Amino acid sequence: MKLQQLRYAVEVYRQNLNVSDAADVLFTSQPGISKQIRLLEEELGVPLFVRHGKRMVAVTAPGKVVLETAQRILREVQNIKKIGTEFADQDSGSLTIATTHTQARYGLPRVVSAFVARYPQVQLSILPASPSALDKMVLEGEADFAIGTELVQEHEALRKLSCYAWNRSVVVPEGHALLDLARPLQLADIAAWPLVTYEFAFQKEARIARAFAQAQLEPPKVVLASADTDIIKTYVRLGLGIGLMASMAYDAQADEGLRLISAEHLFEPSFSHIVLRQDAYLRGYAYAFLQLFSERLTREYIEAALYAPLAEDFSI
Repeated sequence: MKLQQLRYAVEVYRQNLNVSDAADVLFTSQPGISKQIRLLEEELGVPLFVRHGKRMVAVTAPGKVVLETAQRILREVQNIKKIGTEFADQDSGSLTIATTHTQARYGLPRVVSAFVARYPQVQLSILPASPSALDKMVLEGEADFAIGTELVQEHEALRKLSCYAWNRSVVVPEGHALLDLARPLQLADIAAWPLVTYEFAFQKEARIARAFAQAQLEPPKVVLASADTDIIKTYVRLGLGIGLMASMAYDAQADEGLRLISAEHLFEPSFSHIVLRQDAYLRGYAYAFLQLFSERLTREYIEAALYAPLAEDFSI
């Protein structure tokens, strides 16, 4: 059994059983991949894939177990390589972070600037993604870790560490009727207008959906949903509706023509969080980035979370 055979089988699985796409990713030929997978199956004595003619159409039951184990093996091989690199060259390498648009645009610029100044030899990549995609990107090794803004369903291979609290506000064009209120904003005020907000805002466990449900109010009509806060603001400017978004995504100078109305008293706070694989090996500069993002994320705290059960208390 060879690591190359495991890598080929795993990549075919990742590419939705498309051998051609796997060959492109691995810079090799389709016949070469098919041959090596056949040799692996012969050695194991079980088929990994169900075939229809020459096409792979499904994963067999033993194949699923083998592929899950192979993914773990390949991750550990990467960890071994990282350990060697860590001691050979501590200040250069690469760091890939998956995050939401709001974090990339409004939460990370200060952190990235400080990190690049400290580690100029590190190639930093930021991959914007929807909140629902972050876990998968970390699980599949596309990112060293992710920075999210809404917790989604837990996965046993992941650890999620809370960083800081954030909340939401309403954004409206200059002259909007909501600016004339002589009292704090209420949920009923938001419900009275067409809404432009995040695509996950009214998912079952989302803080916004929960607030309307607890108040026994019908949720507002969402006329446009996006993971991109700048898109939300663009369509508020066009008069499509009022915006409901993270307060930190508003800049009085950059967002000229728009006004912010606090809604932070109406919703439970959410927590920005880091998503890590439990078996991750982080380079020293990755720990440095995380602590720049949140002082709470010391190396000791992160390693305790990765290698021992962590009871989150959200006491920030």
